Amino acid sequence: MSKPPEYVGRFAPSPTGPLHFGSLLAAVASRLEARRRGGRWLLRIEDIDPPRERPGAARRIVEALERYGFEWDGPVLYQRHSETSHRAALQRLLAASLAYPCGCSRRDLLDAPAGPLGRIYPGTCRKGKGKGKSSNAPEFAVRVLTDNSQTGFVDRLQGAQSQRLESESGDFVVLRRDGLIAYQLAVVVDDYEQNVTDVVRGIDLMDSTPRQIWLQRLLGYPTPSYAHIPVATNAAGIKLSKNTGALAVPMEAVEPTLISALKALRQSPPDTLAKAGIGEIWEWSFAHWDLQKLRGFRQLKPGGQATRSVPCGEFTE
Repeated sequence: MSKPPEYVGRFAPSPTGPLHFGSLLAAVASRLEARRRGGRWLLRIEDIDPPRERPGAARRIVEALERYGFEWDGPVLYQRHSETSHRAALQRLLAASLAYPCGCSRRDLLDAPAGPLGRIYPGTCRKGKGKGKSSNAPEFAVRVLTDNSQTGFVDRLQGAQSQRLESESGDFVVLRRDGLIAYQLAVVVDDYEQNVTDVVRGIDLMDSTPRQIWLQRLLGYPTPSYAHIPVATNAAGIKLSKNTGALAVPMEAVEPTLISALKALRQSPPDTLAKAGIGEIWEWSFAHWDLQKLRGFRQLKPGGQATRSVPCGEFTE
């Protein structure tokens, strides 16, 4: 019997702003799960979208993680350094006729039907350059071919998930019109090249997973195990994010914030831990971490409460 691959997890923030509490939850959960499974934990900065990045954000994210006592295996990977691999994968898709150039602009697609993942691409350019208003422009995106079969996976926390990509999103972009590699392709290539076996991240990214699995299958890559943790919300019930003005985690007296993260993740740290140092908090966390306490929860209300999607008993592994 072959030995199972070593567990490799990762935390992969985008430098579009500082580390906020919602991102801290994903970092804590992914690190603790990697440690509990006796594996490696990697840090990857997904800096492939310069128009959205904020100057100095990547450095500040790394500094915040260090301040909170995170330790990762190996050097930080900056995704921009993997562009050669991203473009090689893109060329493989094009050479195999699994992807094609698309001349459609957003304006061209305004009349396309809306689906759960946004506008559903109608396949305008599948057999050649589209006839939309942008068809004479020199800029082209590249889209990957999809079909309407079920693309599914069993999430370790949220249960069985599936999408029919062709009817729910249509052929999706892997190279943007501005020449930048799209997120879906970059993350798939980097997870493969870093030998990532398990992804623990926020549930807001769960809709992306079937598209990533689709690309993994086209490229012949193994599919990691996925666990999508509930997202933290503000008092209005809106997901904490850089786009909604989430504040950076404090850089002084960080222990209470780390304990708040553990409480939000339903780990029930004891009151005595409030007076502990950062090292002691992590040691307690390593000994007591239980990812399954988040099973079936989709959203964390202010104060660390959570709401379920469906009763836990309805899920099967």
